Amino acid sequence: MLEVQQTLVHEDILEENFVCHLDKCKGACCVEGDAGAPLEKSELKILDEIYEHVKPYMTQKGIETVEQNGTWVRDFEGDYTTPCIDGNKECAYVISEDGVSKCAIEKAWAEGRVNWKKPISCHLYPIRITEYPEFDVLNYDRWHICKSACSFGKELKIPVYQFLKEPLIRKYGEDWFNELEGAVNI
Repeated sequence: MLEVQQTLVHEDILEENFVCHLDKCKGACCVEGDAGAPLEKSELKILDEIYEHVKPYMTQKGIETVEQNGTWVRDFEGDYTTPCIDGNKECAYVISEDGVSKCAIEKAWAEGRVNWKKPISCHLYPIRITEYPEFDVLNYDRWHICKSACSFGKELKIPVYQFLKEPLIRKYGEDWFNELEGAVNI
């Protein structure tokens, strides 16, 4: 583990390669799994506030799910997540474009309808954060659906932390990222 400010970064984030390859995986991370996308407590209010602006981009099933369950839910472990259609797997905010699962929130953001890109857990994937009172631990989440992203990253020689530079800066700031990069290049 590498210590950067109030975080511990697993070495796999520095050494493993990764670049999302949506042409291959088709956005499977938005429709697979056993719960919705993890949410930080601060994101709950944001989802409530932007929902009406995101709603026009959502599928009918997604809208029905949110109208029935709310813009966020608590999963079986008591963690905050995005709601899932029919209670499992597919995120209520997922849309399909050209056969690829994408995010209605991100589409609304790209079109200037909201000023929040998407949940940080989605933006940071495959990094998963475990928060403790005094520090965060950043781990690399290995999932078989990302096999093509690992291959593509290896081909392009782009480590996880470089691929995720924008969301890491969004989460921890530019100084944090520069410190991480400096420690890697020693």
